[in-house]
Amino acid sequence: MIIGENRAVVSFKYLLMTVFAILTLLPIILVVVGGFKTLAQLRLDLFGIPDPVMWSNYLDVINPDKSMFFINLLNSCIVMFTTVILGLILSSLAGFALSRIKFKGKEIVFTFFLLGLLFPPAVAILPLYIELKTLNLLNNYMGVVLPQVAFALPFQIMLTRSFFNQIPIELEESAYLDNCSPLGFLIHIVMPLSKPILTTVALLAMVTSWNNYFLPLLVFNDEKLFTLPMGVMSFQGQYINDWSLVLAFISLAMIPAIIFYLIAQKYIIDGLTGGAVKQ
Repeated sequence: MIIGENRAVVSFKYLLMTVFAILTLLPIILVVVGGFKTLAQLRLDLFGIPDPVMWSNYLDVINPDKSMFFINLLNSCIVMFTTVILGLILSSLAGFALSRIKFKGKEIVFTFFLLGLLFPPAVAILPLYIELKTLNLLNNYMGVVLPQVAFALPFQIMLTRSFFNQIPIELEESAYLDNCSPLGFLIHIVMPLSKPILTTVALLAMVTSWNNYFLPLLVFNDEKLFTLPMGVMSFQGQYINDWSLVLAFISLAMIPAIIFYLIAQKYIIDGLTGGAVKQ
């Protein structure tokens, strides 16, 4: 009886997860399939199979004469990778200092960073715009990169510090006995052991930067600097009467973020739940 009940519970859990997976994937599938339809097909049968399949929609999106997709893609990549690299460097250094270096007021400094988690970015929009204008960072990649890094740092530091705390003290003592400096210990021992959490930090920063719309909208006025989310809105305004083309643009814009996640999903789980050194 107990075994039967357990099987029933497991079957119900799988059924529930399947339903949630379908509900999650359905909008993505509709967007991708909608990109292969004509506007008439979208209006008459949203859930139907494209007949005929309109490959021309996707070809038009990647056509430089009709779309700025590749320019938007390049801008998003520049902003994203710069944000990720700066975030990894700063969060690793700060997390290591707050984890391994003893100094007066360390916990106060860490608490100060944690307070950043309570600060909604929307509140800072007006003073942020004034500051960026004063520093001549409008229509500049760094005008987006620096605020993105700053807003993400509190959470990133919390993750890296927590992970670094799990590295055995014996490793640190052995490194110092071998005349290894704190920076050398960080580079040669801590960083290799911290691949899961660093990958997690990098991927979260990637996805956040890739999907960020409001901050680039605040900074960029030049269409040649538009990122993909802004490119979607610009493309939608250009082809407002042809939603099949817009869906094709959105589908292609989603591909890099999905690839990033699929490649690094294992490291995300290890980074959030695993330890630095397995016993």
